[in-house]
Amino acid sequence: MLALPDTIASVPTPVLVAFALLALGMVGSVLPLLPSGITSLAGVGVYWWHTGDPGTLALAALVVLCLVATVVDWFGGALGANAGGASTRTTVVAAAVGLLCLPLGGPIGVIAGVAGTVFALEYRRHGDRDVGLRTAAYATAAVLASALVQLLLTGVVFAAVLLVHLL
Repeated sequence: MLALPDTIASVPTPVLVAFALLALGMVGSVLPLLPSGITSLAGVGVYWWHTGDPGTLALAALVVLCLVATVVDWFGGALGANAGGASTRTTVVAAAVGLLCLPLGGPIGVIAGVAGTVFALEYRRHGDRDVGLRTAAYATAAVLASALVQLLLTGVVFAAVLLVHLL
């Protein structure tokens, strides 16, 4: 049977902080510059430190999920761009431009900055519009897929800790 607290005031502050970090980790999956996996890992750590739950095996699994989310966050977009044929130079420049576009257009600015930069540099490199478009499409898909994978991983971590808390 699920044990729901009578009020939010009955939930200890460290547990509330843990769930806030876990939720922020999910938000960080779709917002650039907010490390989703690391934030979720901090939430798991705070929860575990305060409650002693989950057990060792479940804790190890949650830590691994958080670390995988971090790796996807750091390298997913670049690996996808490289898989699409973008050079390492193009990938690095596109990442920098994407970050510079963040204040101007948020996540949409990042995606537009990455796509536009990859297209321009790869078109210049190959002299072929189709190659530039294909490579930009791969890079854009990689950025979006990276965010989706991070959201799924951090969502599973959030749900697992919530389930442990409620049981």
